Amino acid sequence: MTAVRALPRGDFEVRFLTVAEVAGIMRVSKMTVYRLVHAGELAAMRVGRSYRVPERAVQEYLRHSYMSGNATTETA
Repeated sequence: MTAVRALPRGDFEVRFLTVAEVAGIMRVSKMTVYRLVHAGELAAMRVGRSYRVPERAVQEYLRHSYMSGNATTETA
């Protein structure tokens, strides 16, 4: 299933996740997700007193944060 799907009128359907759902997907605490949102590293929108994160934003964050096993580290 894709996060964004075109509708007949040209509108788009976006799937939003709660902070708890994002934390579960990323296997981190909810506080870590809140820190990412407040730091601007993970896109989110405020709905009342809570946040909703577009599923696409989670996918893109994970894609850009992925470190390959071939990464080398420099030592001094």
